Amino acid sequence: LRDSSVIAHEVPLPTLLFMGAKLAWAPSGNLLATCSRDKSVWVWEGESRSLQVDWEPPDTPLRVRDRVGSWVPFFFSPTVDEEDEYECVSVLNSHTQDVKHVVWHPSQEVRFSWAWWCMPLGLLSLFPQLLASASYDDTVKLYREEEDDWVCCATLEGHESTVWSLAFDPSGQRLASCSDDRTVRIWRQYLPGNEQGVACSGSDPSWKCICTLSGFHSRTIYDIAWCQLTGALATACGDDAIRVFQEDPNSDPQQPTFSLTAHLHQAHSQDVNCVAWNPKEPGLLASCSDDGEVAFWKYQRPEGL
Repeated sequence: LRDSSVIAHEVPLPTLLFMGAKLAWAPSGNLLATCSRDKSVWVWEGESRSLQVDWEPPDTPLRVRDRVGSWVPFFFSPTVDEEDEYECVSVLNSHTQDVKHVVWHPSQEVRFSWAWWCMPLGLLSLFPQLLASASYDDTVKLYREEEDDWVCCATLEGHESTVWSLAFDPSGQRLASCSDDRTVRIWRQYLPGNEQGVACSGSDPSWKCICTLSGFHSRTIYDIAWCQLTGALATACGDDAIRVFQEDPNSDPQQPTFSLTAHLHQAHSQDVNCVAWNPKEPGLLASCSDDGEVAFWKYQRPEGL
């Protein structure tokens, strides 16, 4: 990757982003995943491991609105050091339709490599080895690194329409998916030899749907976010609403139940496209919408949950 001229997914990268493609950094910061309407997922690896961002006021600032109605301008113009280069290390063509979302496992199965770029003496860098993608083909795909390439290691089927977004729970053992079928599904990872007797293929884990949240949303669920601090699960919906779910404390881990703990009926005046939890401040949620606004919310976990 260099500046804005990189050609990927059969279209220039700026066009790729305009078309609604997603990008996701691995927690290590060394790997980048991209997806596109061309049905593919690309994995990029950094040759230079530093990223310099300079903030400069552009002509037109981004304006965001908080819940008390005040407007705050944000000026930014991120630039990448021209010395930084990224190489495409794998192109994954497992989906049969547009790929809507990619997300990395937060910690599973790390590998070690010497990162001499960090310090003269070198440091160990940890790279997650599990990547998930969601698609217009109604499925979720999971990928793992195998020697010098990436391979599809699992396909999760169950949604009846487009899968729009994905989110891992804090442990990384469960994955939430949301769909045009107006449901949220919770998938659980089972390792070979698990006590529950879930069959696995060779050394690869198996993923099983253990919970379906249905009847809560009246239109397409476009995004889902699992708070890494509180375990709260937030959804962004085409009915202009935001919903937050919390796992019931006494539910069976193999068949968990979730309660709707917050429902913001008119969070925005149009479709809510995205939600994101703050990684440092518990309960702080951001949302954006077709109405052109970014909103901030403070979620308070109910007592007893």
